[in-house]
Amino acid sequence: MSSVCQQTCSRFSAGLRQAAAAAASRSSPLTVNLSEVKEVCPFVARMKGIPDQAAVESFAHFCPVMSAVEKPVLIHNDLDEGVVKRSLVTKVADKMYETKFEYNIEKLKDEGRYRYFANLQRHVGTFPRATFRGQNDESTVPREVMVFCSNDYLGMGQNPVVLKACHEAIDTSGTGAGGTRNISGTTKYHVELEHELAMNHEKESALVFSSGYVANEAALSAVGKIMPDCVMISDSGNHSSMIEGIRHSGCEKVIFQNNNLEKLEAILKSYPLERPKMIIFESVYSMAGSIAPMKKICDLAEKYNALTFCDEVHAVGMYGDHGAGVAERDGVADRIDIISGTLGKAYGVFGGYVAASSNFIDCVRSYAAGFIFTTAIPPVVAAGALASVRYLRHSGVERQMQQLRAKQLKAKLAAKGLPAMNSTSHIVPVLVRDPVKVKQVTDKLLEEYNIYLQPINYPTVPRGTERVRLTPLPLHSEKDLDMLVSALDNIWDDLELPRDVPVGDVTE
Repeated sequence: MSSVCQQTCSRFSAGLRQAAAAAASRSSPLTVNLSEVKEVCPFVARMKGIPDQAAVESFAHFCPVMSAVEKPVLIHNDLDEGVVKRSLVTKVADKMYETKFEYNIEKLKDEGRYRYFANLQRHVGTFPRATFRGQNDESTVPREVMVFCSNDYLGMGQNPVVLKACHEAIDTSGTGAGGTRNISGTTKYHVELEHELAMNHEKESALVFSSGYVANEAALSAVGKIMPDCVMISDSGNHSSMIEGIRHSGCEKVIFQNNNLEKLEAILKSYPLERPKMIIFESVYSMAGSIAPMKKICDLAEKYNALTFCDEVHAVGMYGDHGAGVAERDGVADRIDIISGTLGKAYGVFGGYVAASSNFIDCVRSYAAGFIFTTAIPPVVAAGALASVRYLRHSGVERQMQQLRAKQLKAKLAAKGLPAMNSTSHIVPVLVRDPVKVKQVTDKLLEEYNIYLQPINYPTVPRGTERVRLTPLPLHSEKDLDMLVSALDNIWDDLELPRDVPVGDVTE
């Protein structure tokens, strides 16, 4: 509220709030006399000759008193012989809500946290190059850009084997699945895909979901119905989908610091052996690039009689002789009770899944709302995912080249003194630690160098740890890496960004 409003509107606003409270207690709408408003408010009073409807709309737009009224507001004008103009109610309400929406969007922009959606057209055979056509609703002259933040980690979204499988499936089965999984939506592609995933993770069964997010949320929330007394012991770096699943489970929750085994053991030790417990963690933490100590977590789980739930979404396809993830690489796949993964990152298609014992999968299939009450993924998607999983089970060329590119990029960043985090995975984050400047970095990359990156801000990462996250692909050349590092080096100078930013304290 402006100083003018504060001086001239104090008694009226107090009366309005009191009347609103009284109306609320009676569960009746609040009536405001527009003539009285015109007498008190200098802004509305100047609107002589303006129709009441226009005056009311403007009044609702800028008046913080009116926007704070939660009950429906009826505008009554004495000059209208006591007739309430109900059409004005809708206009005032619409303006009030739109003002709130606009305020929150502007707040995000001021804080540097507003999300922009780039219009990118990928072209088969040229990725990671793409055509950039603007951001959000703004359009621009199309131009070629180099993408350095894709989660199509191995370029399987353009692999000829995957494309061929998709074409054959769409010619055979059409587009949609035609129903939920238990009402006509299960096809041979879904069944074969689940068998392949279970075999890949050394599990009895697997279940495919519409996304990795839904797989985590649905499976973990179902645990609350299966074992309501289970204690959910969650890593602090866990993804939002896992946090939501734990919350929706209704189970007791305890959080331990990211990859801190001492804290984890102290929590486990505090509960009786017979109390159901589940350790919930990720293998690769996507915002820091760190990898969980899988063997030691399994040791603790077995020592204290706890189940393990491991999210391998950033690892499946990427690690292990058959691309089954870090658990396979570290030789503990048979010791992890429940593994969740995605079909939309390294596998280059779409969807998510959970692999575990047949009994657990049957429980999730029977209790998880996120699985039961949604249409199955299209057969064409399941067919493409199946082809991708089978391909990467036997081909390690893509994984080896991606690891080489990640190693090369880390070395080149270090040579320029750029503050890359201590990543032990294929993900390479570079710290900026400022929400506004990180957006400036990505804007300059796009505008001056035709390189597309997205800034990573709160709430994706903690405040003060804002960063850009680089994902080198096997399809990038070493020349592409040089171009990126040179651009970042120049931008760090242009924006006078510090290069001695501490990185060791950031683990998430």
